[in-house]
Amino acid sequence: MITLSLANGTTKQFEAGITGFQLTKDTDVPRPLKRPVAMLVDGNLCDLGDSLHADAAVELVDRFDPRCLELIRHDCAHVLAEAVQSLFPSTQVTIGPVIENGFFYDFARDKPFSVDDFAAIEAKMKDIVKAGAQFKKEIWSRDQAKTYFASKGEHYKVELVDAIPEDQSLKIYRQGDWLDLCRGPHMTNVGEVGTAFKLLKVAGAYWRGDSKNAMLTRIYGTAFATQEQLDEHLHNLEEAERRDHRRLGTEMDLFHFQHEAPGSVFWHPKGWTLFQTLVDYMRRRQLANGYKEVNSPDMMDRALWETSGHWEKYHENMFITQTEDERIFAFKPMNCPGHVQIFRNDLKSYRDLPYKMAEFGKVHRYEPSGALHGLMRVRSFTQDDAHIFVTEDQLRDSILEINELILSIYEDFGFPNIRIKFSDRPEKRIGADDVWDKYENALRGAIEASGKPWTLNSGEGAFYGPKLEYVLRDAIGRDWQCGTVQVDPNLPERFGVTYVGPDGNRHTPVMIHRAMFGSLERFTGILIEHLAGALPLWLAPVQVVVCTITQDADEYAQQVLEACKAAGLRVELDVRNEKISYKVRQHMLQKVPVVLVCGKSEAAEGKISVRRLGSQDQTVLPLSEALAIIADEATPPDVKRARG
Repeated sequence: MITLSLANGTTKQFEAGITGFQLTKDTDVPRPLKRPVAMLVDGNLCDLGDSLHADAAVELVDRFDPRCLELIRHDCAHVLAEAVQSLFPSTQVTIGPVIENGFFYDFARDKPFSVDDFAAIEAKMKDIVKAGAQFKKEIWSRDQAKTYFASKGEHYKVELVDAIPEDQSLKIYRQGDWLDLCRGPHMTNVGEVGTAFKLLKVAGAYWRGDSKNAMLTRIYGTAFATQEQLDEHLHNLEEAERRDHRRLGTEMDLFHFQHEAPGSVFWHPKGWTLFQTLVDYMRRRQLANGYKEVNSPDMMDRALWETSGHWEKYHENMFITQTEDERIFAFKPMNCPGHVQIFRNDLKSYRDLPYKMAEFGKVHRYEPSGALHGLMRVRSFTQDDAHIFVTEDQLRDSILEINELILSIYEDFGFPNIRIKFSDRPEKRIGADDVWDKYENALRGAIEASGKPWTLNSGEGAFYGPKLEYVLRDAIGRDWQCGTVQVDPNLPERFGVTYVGPDGNRHTPVMIHRAMFGSLERFTGILIEHLAGALPLWLAPVQVVVCTITQDADEYAQQVLEACKAAGLRVELDVRNEKISYKVRQHMLQKVPVVLVCGKSEAAEGKISVRRLGSQDQTVLPLSEALAIIADEATPPDVKRARG
């Protein structure tokens, strides 16, 4: 007999070997609102046909349970594969996993698929779903599987069979006459997939991600439990396209990329103004909180990276160069070893701690070409990096102080609701377990003392210490991990960093790694997409454009321009011989927050017509009054707070 803990909090004994299907017929087992399609066993999704042989917590779930969404998508990937092979019989299927927000399947075919094939494939998928074949799991021997797939010309499947470890069962899932090699689980039948699915795009993908292998066609799709959920997702995709920072960056003339410098940004004047406005804001916040700004070399000898542990743990992501005297250097992927050298350059006392240093440091990390994505994923970027050296007694208060600073910064940029994740030791790490125990407890205790909610992100700490991760949610519900706070007892010890304590002896400080924007490039991209390019006045690279209606107003427009400059505004003048409607529309497309329009009447009366981005209205005000309002709005939030 085995004891099962049920969803209603009760327990009951059953004969070992009972299946999920048998549990659905037991009146003591709680059932979901709709027909059960799978079960959770100790939190893991399983087939209803699986048998239970040990004590466990078991819950029956229907397809509308959010935890079943991955099953809907997994099953839909199988339906896609069957539909493709039904319509295009010579196609080989390879792998088709569930991914965030959907699934994909890779196919080998002489002629790559295109979006023009989607209508026929989706129609066939609906036919397969309507037929509603049951999913049936079978366990095959390796020889049996290889013989079958080889006979079908499925050479990629034969290779996958060879890659499955010997100690794992080889599972085959049938849906009618079609079958696939799969780990499972699946719902009870194909009909449970429903019709709320959509094929989205095609792309090339190398077999097993290796550029030396054959190029396959990858079809991406998504699926949901209801049509309403699918419609909402498709709307969000359209909205994400509208907000795409790469498109907006071109329209707003902020930056561009080109193949001669993959993963590096060519900042245009307006984009660089935005970038420097972010730097200036962060510099003010850091200086106000006692940080000293430093700058460390971009390239340092291999020996330093060996001491830090980066050479062993991060070598494959580093750019390396060698000089004529055969010295090997690495472009820094992180700023921390350089900051350690600055700290240890002279003797420090406990009276100097906490010692806070910050740098807007350019770092370089190798990212595969296929992973590069505008400002969001680059190879060369700037971190608003800082390192704080503290005594163990100062650790808790320092973390609390950093936490409050980070949250207040995000609020200034329109991200009031931040999720904090506590990441503990990864499998690949340096340092003794008892040291990890000590500082994980310290970091966890600090975030608990802050009163802010947090979640555990198990195994995702840095290789040198535990960390907090700060996740922003943008206007269309996407999450972005930006800031981090990392506790590091290992790096100071590796470099022999010490301070003189009150007892006159040398002690090793604890090092806190801290970033708030994280990558300034990435944060800029996030901000552009969050705001759909409509940056607040204080951030906009061009805050005001002065436009004329007729040439008679050119002289007055020049006076308005000079008055704007005197008010500290970033302003441009547009006296082109074009219709005012054309001028205004063009500047609004470039997301200029304010357009000041000058005509003969405005010039005669010393007034100005104010037009705002996103509004069809205009307001006529005396020039001095209009500029006072705009200048106040253009004042950064931290400066306003400082003025009281």
